[in-house]
Amino acid sequence: MSFITDQQTLDDLNIFGKHGGDSVYQIFNQTSTRGGSLILEDMFRYPLSDEQAINKRASIAQFFALENRAFPFESSDFDAIGSYLDSTDERTKLSLQAQSVTARLSNLVAIDSDTQAIHNGIIKLAGVFIQTQVFINSLEVQNDHPYRSDKDGIALLLQEPALEAVLNRPVKHKWQAEELVAYDALFRFRERDMVLKMLRYIYHLDVYLTLAKVARARNFSFPKVLSKNENRINLIGLYHPQVKNAVLNSIEIGKQSNVIFLTGANMAGKSTFMKSLSVALYLAHMGFPVPAYKMEFSVLDGMYTTINLPDDMGMGASHFYAEVLRVKKIAMELKTRDLFVLFDEMFRGTNVKDACEATIALTAAFAAKKNSVFVISTHIVEAGEVLKEKYSNINFIYLPTLMDGDQPIYTYKLAQGITADRHGMVIINNEGILDILAAGLKKINP
Repeated sequence: MSFITDQQTLDDLNIFGKHGGDSVYQIFNQTSTRGGSLILEDMFRYPLSDEQAINKRASIAQFFALENRAFPFESSDFDAIGSYLDSTDERTKLSLQAQSVTARLSNLVAIDSDTQAIHNGIIKLAGVFIQTQVFINSLEVQNDHPYRSDKDGIALLLQEPALEAVLNRPVKHKWQAEELVAYDALFRFRERDMVLKMLRYIYHLDVYLTLAKVARARNFSFPKVLSKNENRINLIGLYHPQVKNAVLNSIEIGKQSNVIFLTGANMAGKSTFMKSLSVALYLAHMGFPVPAYKMEFSVLDGMYTTINLPDDMGMGASHFYAEVLRVKKIAMELKTRDLFVLFDEMFRGTNVKDACEATIALTAAFAAKKNSVFVISTHIVEAGEVLKEKYSNINFIYLPTLMDGDQPIYTYKLAQGITADRHGMVIINNEGILDILAAGLKKINP
């Protein structure tokens, strides 16, 4: 079963951003090859829900982070190799006759660009095989380490009899026409599958080295995967990777606290905290390093967030009805899956009375599903007071606001309990909005 999510969640968390802009993906988008970039994007689009697969990927990236190795190839070589391998037309295959004609005319006419590209691709690919052998031979990997299977797979390919001449060829030896013809037939046609398989290993290596580089540069940590039946998420020193000078927070979630009820004034940092938690959990299910000092988590089946839910103008739905449909969709998924579910300001599209009753009812229903994790933020503290009396597995936390005279000070630091902080009018008055409107009225009605 794959990890499920949807476009709403990807947009809420800015996983890919708009038009490739500042996004979570861009933090990691530092691969050296186009093939590595495609694999990286695929990993972002399809997180994992298998404990062993997550552990394997994270362990490999962590291994290379400790090794502190750079990508051992020239990035530009793979552009030439890619263009070369893309051409599978038999009519473009090099032949000794063509090479002989080219040799005779070399003093009169330059080699055409297509032939030159083939020559270049052959030479670059041969060099990559040689460099791969050097790199793999220098890499000490324990027999029980997850990367051992990749190393052994690469070594097995390098032992192919067809590659013996390639690997024993002097790097700076001048290429002869006969060699180019022979290697073209080998690389592009006879052993094409073997070549592509080797490149896939290299592209994955590119991704692992990229994850290692990002983890070191940003001080991200590699999460520890817990048994699914533990149903725990522990985070120490959590922050949002795109917030400058972010305040660190810690939180522990378990079966006895699988519902987080978050309150706080506007601008206190609720949305940022919820995004921080969600992004860390999303990255953890990819086997990627996370923006936290330490993280442990039990694998879930998927994630749905609702932070910036748009009205569905196409079907004429109000914001409230869009919220109802969102809740219905998630409720259907909860029938058969253990999910991470987040709602920021649930039912903000209706009146306070209905929103309060609906928040109580939905949060109570969520509390009964102890194998899933829920985060609910709201300004309706009355709902929290009702829930506090009835449910022991709801963790009530808030982000406090301190007042320095008429100036609010936001700590962005989680505290236990429920807060009734409301400073909307203070902020409106501080901005002088009512005075501006009053002055405008005087001009209209002197």
